[in-house]
Amino acid sequence: MSKSRREFLTQSTLAVLASASTTLAQTPSTPATPGAPPAFGTSPSVGPEVSPATFAEAEKLVQVALTEKDRAQAAGNWRAAMAPLYERRTGPRKVAIPNTTAPYSLINSILPGQPTLPPKNEFIRTTSDAPLPTTDEAIAFAPVRQLSRWIETRKLTSTRLTEIYLARIERLNPKINCIITLTRDHALAQAKAADAEISSGHYRGPLHGIPWGAKDLLDTANIATTWGAEPFQHRVPPADATVAERLNAAGAVLIAKLSLGALALNDVWFGGQTMNPWLLEEGSSGSSAGPGAATAAGLVAFAIGSETGGSIVSPSMRCGVTGLRPTYGRVPRTGAMTLCWSLDKLGPMARSVEDTMLVLNAITGPDGHDVACVLSKLDFDAEAPVKNLKVGYFSQWMKEAPATDVDRAALAAISTLGMTPVEVTLPDWPYDNLDLILFAEAAAAFEEITLNHAVDQLKAQVPDAWPNTFRQSRFLSAVDYVQADRLRRMVAVEMARIFAPGPNAPDLLLVPSLRDEILTITNFTGHPSLTLRAGFVEVSEARSDWAPDPAKPLPKFNPPRRVPHGVTLIGRLFDEGTIASVGLALERHFNVAKETPPGF
Repeated sequence: MSKSRREFLTQSTLAVLASASTTLAQTPSTPATPGAPPAFGTSPSVGPEVSPATFAEAEKLVQVALTEKDRAQAAGNWRAAMAPLYERRTGPRKVAIPNTTAPYSLINSILPGQPTLPPKNEFIRTTSDAPLPTTDEAIAFAPVRQLSRWIETRKLTSTRLTEIYLARIERLNPKINCIITLTRDHALAQAKAADAEISSGHYRGPLHGIPWGAKDLLDTANIATTWGAEPFQHRVPPADATVAERLNAAGAVLIAKLSLGALALNDVWFGGQTMNPWLLEEGSSGSSAGPGAATAAGLVAFAIGSETGGSIVSPSMRCGVTGLRPTYGRVPRTGAMTLCWSLDKLGPMARSVEDTMLVLNAITGPDGHDVACVLSKLDFDAEAPVKNLKVGYFSQWMKEAPATDVDRAALAAISTLGMTPVEVTLPDWPYDNLDLILFAEAAAAFEEITLNHAVDQLKAQVPDAWPNTFRQSRFLSAVDYVQADRLRRMVAVEMARIFAPGPNAPDLLLVPSLRDEILTITNFTGHPSLTLRAGFVEVSEARSDWAPDPAKPLPKFNPPRRVPHGVTLIGRLFDEGTIASVGLALERHFNVAKETPPGF
């Protein structure tokens, strides 16, 4: 450390140093000998006094054991060696770091030497058409692939479709509480403009005139984007997120900003809880709570959700919709709330597999701003054969909870459809330990509202909610963060081994959607996933994302209630096309995607 820096720190901490004469001796009082290098532990002492007893208590938090001698030495120079490292946050030269600033270290899903898939760009959608239904309800629940054909051929106007959804929102949203901001005038103006363009022969493509909803962490210019959280409920961004900008360019019609669990956790936001249209006594799951519920209830044609650790997969399962979590690095997150720079992903939620690909095709590719977004190709053919594809599965996982008979039926269907099931394995490692990275990054993203206690305004204040996790995460070990990052690479290598070219290498994986290990693994390695309804199960108790609370037992049902159940396909990196092809085959085979929630 330079002399001038020492002098600055000495002056700025004079009051503290005056009461710590014993430690002043550690700070050189004369200039360093010319040519002498800087040394660790020679900064002016700052921060509160610590003692060996402080370390003895801290050892419990990080689960290490020091000897009495170790503790004495560590306490002796902590305020000169380690406390100054917090100056960015606590010292005279505080540095405010914008939420949009990503860490310098970047995550690249593709490991060195791995092939980059797919080899080409091609997008072929279905050509089938159907007559326009006679009821507004049937139109509302139609998939985007069909709505787009009716709009393109002028059998249906964007204005009529938008008005259908607006009427349904007014009538049905009170049941499920999934809308944060209704953009009625904005939507009608966009729909009118779409109709005018299409009438004049300017058809932009399959999303032109299609009403959609955005999870309310996606910035929309001059329209409130609240992150579902009390401290931000009056936040109005000046510009669109890249994904919103691209959907605008595709001619899509923004009809609503949809609920999310506050700051992207579960399904409770400042306006209450978002409920599952299939079972109104339980939450819709989260954090893409609104996208899941609104899509399932036929209030939007499709929605944009986000996932960091299960936030597309889980509400897609609960609400019986199709959720596509793209490969990390495919879709730019510019203008979306940051929870975790190295994990956040934006993706479509819809009522059919092809719909999710139509949306992905419109939003894929780097924007020059999201430093984690990379060049990639998208290869999808809605009529591509799936025969002879190899589908990996974990034998034990299919035999035990959370797998159900629906999951096992999906595995059986693989052979029926001409594909080959291939058993795969992973090491028995503590994969949940990777969440240290998630918690540390999330606590960093929301450091300001944690330290100024604005996070205390959030409705959910239970032990497993963000406020407590953000506070606890301040005490995670930086050394363990690095070790978790190294474990992350080991896990990525294991996933690369599974997909490595070879005679029995799987083209994709079929997994129980809510198997914790695979949710964690694939979110941290960046692999894409597709969750789709494959059948129904019966539940005798409401389900919840929250830790059990004996004081607030979940509703029980007798007789049990029938609810949708989905399966999840995991693809090779950037190979969303293959999982979509197999998803389409399973969707046609099970033929359960068209059933709608009772009362909606």
